[in-house]
Amino acid sequence: MLRAVGRDSLARNSVLIMASTVGTSGLGYLYWMVAARELPRAVIGTATALISAATVVSMVANLGVGHMFIQRLPEAATAAWSRIVSAGLLLGCAATAAASLAAALVLPRAVGNFAFLAGARGVVALVLTAVALTASMLLDYVFVAHRASQGMLWRNLALAAGKVAALAGLTAAGLATPAAVVLAWTVPSLLVSACTLRWSLSRLRPGWRLTGTGLGAELRHVRGSMTGHHLVNLAQAGPSALLPVLVTAHLGAAENAHFYVAWMTASVLFMVSPAVASALYAERTNAAGRSASLPRAALVVLVVIGLPAVVLFLAGGWILGLFSPAYAAAGGLLLKILVLAAIPDAITNLAVAHWRSLGKLRRCRRLNLAMAAVCLGLTWLWLPAMGIEAAGLAWLVGQSLGAALVAVHAGYTRLRRRPAPRYAAAPRPRRPRPSPHPVGPSHSRPRSRRVP
Repeated sequence: MLRAVGRDSLARNSVLIMASTVGTSGLGYLYWMVAARELPRAVIGTATALISAATVVSMVANLGVGHMFIQRLPEAATAAWSRIVSAGLLLGCAATAAASLAAALVLPRAVGNFAFLAGARGVVALVLTAVALTASMLLDYVFVAHRASQGMLWRNLALAAGKVAALAGLTAAGLATPAAVVLAWTVPSLLVSACTLRWSLSRLRPGWRLTGTGLGAELRHVRGSMTGHHLVNLAQAGPSALLPVLVTAHLGAAENAHFYVAWMTASVLFMVSPAVASALYAERTNAAGRSASLPRAALVVLVVIGLPAVVLFLAGGWILGLFSPAYAAAGGLLLKILVLAAIPDAITNLAVAHWRSLGKLRRCRRLNLAMAAVCLGLTWLWLPAMGIEAAGLAWLVGQSLGAALVAVHAGYTRLRRRPAPRYAAAPRPRRPRPSPHPVGPSHSRPRSRRVP
């Protein structure tokens, strides 16, 4: 089986991306377990609200550069490769810094529960966290573009281990504030990204160098990516990034801590199908892998999420209890709801990757916008009365609607492609044989008159 996975580029890169996700998630559990045991829930809630806001800003402001990397890097020469990567990183990080600065100025005035962003410390923390997330995400896409996801795996494992070590050191030093969580989250990400630029990219593409030339020439490509893939990405990833922000705005930082831990636990399932979808899109973009099929990708997702989904559904309360009994009591039902949503979520992610590879970006946008509108609208309406479970139910309803739309479209497409049934030709009516003596008005025989 291992040999088969090694020969199959789609399976190999999907497994490597998922291994990166699983390893990062496992160390992420350890990270948040240390935080939950050493810090009050209000502190964790404030830190996770800041990280969630930075995630939203990064998602909005990265300009869709990642999918531009997948489209353009595999066949680019070294000089063009350096220009594309450098311009993408510089433009994406600069746009993220500007957007996070604007968010830090607007959010505290618009939402009272985000008052912790007011002041210089809040602004600097949000800007650095958002820029670190954008740089890390774009560097991951560089490895995915070249179907070299092993580089992404080792990079993310080093990043996650650095976060755990940093948080343990800060809490041991007696720093029990949101700043400890944010520093432990952000500083290792910046350091690992710097090491990736310095050493890892040189191994991936010998001769590469970070350059500031050619930014103007790349703006046209970035603008095209913004109006195409980036809008698809925003509609697809927007709800998952905005849900913690909405929970904080409606229910406060303490309830967001309960929501965030349950959401992070369920994200083990939610990260599988996007990983396979990214590998599928990269395979079809690369000339050597354009035969990657949707059924194979679906099989990989099913094999990987099957057992973890059953474990999380049956033993999710016990897993949340590892953080503290309060997290198990508050997030047990929410976790079950999120596990159920993993199936329709996988369907929609693979459908979007398939349509994206065919260039059907408008169809991708429509599907993702419909799901996002339903999820966010229902979350905002249900949160005051239902609590954090409202976000999970809204997510489940939105993803189920998307899966139903995908099924309807697939059925309609199949009906259109089905050839028309062939029926036996009806027998033609037999023509009467002409009389040897035709009789008509002009050929009628004169009647003989009898002579009296």
